[in-house]
Amino acid sequence: MYQLWFERPLPVKYQSLLDNVAVVVGAGGLQSGAIRSTLSGVEAIIASSRIRYDGAFMDQVPTLKVISRTGIGIDNISIPDATAHGIAICNTPDVPSASTAEHAILLMLAVLRRLNRWENVLKTAERPDFFNEYQGQQAEGLRLGVVGLGRIGGRVAKVGQALGMDVVGYDPFLSAEGVAQLGIMLTPSLDFLLSSADVVSLHLPISSETRGMMNAERFALMKPASILVNTARGTLVDEAALLAALESGHLAGAGLDVFDPEPPSPDNPLLHRNEVIATPHIGGVTMASKDRLWREAITQALQVLAGEKPPSIVNPEVWPLHQRS
Repeated sequence: MYQLWFERPLPVKYQSLLDNVAVVVGAGGLQSGAIRSTLSGVEAIIASSRIRYDGAFMDQVPTLKVISRTGIGIDNISIPDATAHGIAICNTPDVPSASTAEHAILLMLAVLRRLNRWENVLKTAERPDFFNEYQGQQAEGLRLGVVGLGRIGGRVAKVGQALGMDVVGYDPFLSAEGVAQLGIMLTPSLDFLLSSADVVSLHLPISSETRGMMNAERFALMKPASILVNTARGTLVDEAALLAALESGHLAGAGLDVFDPEPPSPDNPLLHRNEVIATPHIGGVTMASKDRLWREAITQALQVLAGEKPPSIVNPEVWPLHQRS
């Protein structure tokens, strides 16, 4: 019987995936000083995003063979350390794509229609002339700039086209075939996209090149009265610079599902502005996607333990250590 540890408690409905194969040795509430004792004998971890899995952690769990993420992001896992320890890292890159793309579109429309402001008005005694004072915009005819055209960004681009938007994109790594499939114009640079788009939607991973990329200089390049949507990673954006761009009126609004840090402090000023729609990193976690996330993360962990190569292994160079002839 394999031994698994879950960063989040395992819902009862998924216990059947482990019947006669593995046992759950614990879930959640891991204290930093008790890693070795709590995870003694653990061979697989079904990981979320709240714990840092680095070499110091891995040193304390010598039996660990696989860490399987219930999501795309692996920011909290040191891949070089895992590879050095011979630990396979799996994620579920295809699962949250549709739900996250939908959420990006939802935030875009909510900001364009100024829903935050007018919902709040209904909760007060204020009764303005709604017809004349409401300044919501429709998406049709606006230019949507999609930064990063992978699984999620590509879906956002297609939905934008369906809404009648002029969609442009920036992705220096997209193949010519990928460009043709999307049927959109690629801009020659990120700065060109920022200066011409009415809506900018971010869909990039974090790297040394992308961290803090949306800074004061980049916000100044954005088209006046444009909006920013971020459902990717909070660390892509300099929040102080974003706040300044909103306060000055240069940007008309922002739709944010991610922050730095997470969760954001309740007194984060971005949470208290009428032109900002904020959600707590829930873009990829619909009921349907969570079901697939649990099932695929567990299944891939069990595959590694059984010597069967999983479909989404981030560091395939360790696979020869796990495969069985």
